Amino acid sequence: MRAAVVRTFGGPEAVEIAEVPVPEPRAGQVRIKVAAGALNPVDAGVRAGFFGGAGKTLGLGWDVAGTVDAVGVAAAWQVGDPVVALVPGVADPLGAHAEYVVVGADAAAKAPAGVDAVHAGTLPLNGLTALQALDLLDLAPGASLLVTGAAGAVGGFAVQLAAHRGIEVTGQARAGDEELVRSLGATRFTVGAAPGGVDAVLDAAVLGEPALEWVRDGGAYIGVHPGAQPGSVRGVRTGAVEVAADGAQLAELVRLVEEGVLTLRVAETYALEEAAKAHARLAEGGLRGRLVLLP
Repeated sequence: MRAAVVRTFGGPEAVEIAEVPVPEPRAGQVRIKVAAGALNPVDAGVRAGFFGGAGKTLGLGWDVAGTVDAVGVAAAWQVGDPVVALVPGVADPLGAHAEYVVVGADAAAKAPAGVDAVHAGTLPLNGLTALQALDLLDLAPGASLLVTGAAGAVGGFAVQLAAHRGIEVTGQARAGDEELVRSLGATRFTVGAAPGGVDAVLDAAVLGEPALEWVRDGGAYIGVHPGAQPGSVRGVRTGAVEVAADGAQLAELVRLVEEGVLTLRVAETYALEEAAKAHARLAEGGLRGRLVLLP
């Protein structure tokens, strides 16, 4: 089968389409025939060597939407089931940007009804990151939250999820994104410096210490890059989400998609053979939606 891999670190040109063996599911695993999967900044980080793995063949892709193709022993799925799943890993030889991928049965969830695979393939990584970040903040309804990068993939999901929980959301993004961010559920919008005194910040834009300054004493800050969060000041609890595959949480996100709470946004699609071109487009920035690869 074909898969997008990197063997040497570099820019978009480092992405190769290789012929690799079709993976076989072990006990408790399922094999998914991939229909679509989003390209994310973490893939650019793997490609550039940010996570290490020099001298190895590294797979790319964390998001997958497709159908169950084979099941291992004790895997509670049936061949043909439409699913979405997170395929985490920064030093594995195979990722989701391939024709087939194997995941733990408990990492998958039934694909959202009435949603095509292109859009469904944008949900797992960014949706789970936003959900797990909000869980770390543990805010009660009525609390105030500032989301930086609120027009982006993680930030957009975070705004919608937080608003659904009854949290008062201020979205920070570029001036041209105000209508979008408010449509996602933010009651306030800001560009640049944000109002201080919020109960918490979810720093999807990775601003770091400047975002920490906007949290009230004793509040909370959660970033999206583990190990890169600022140190605690003024009693503010700081941390970062390290996203984990979780089929039950993913199923909850699917339910929210089906109910219209979450919006799945696609910017452009590319064939798997165009993976390097998609990486180059990602590097240009300015996307409002995900780039999606189609095997």
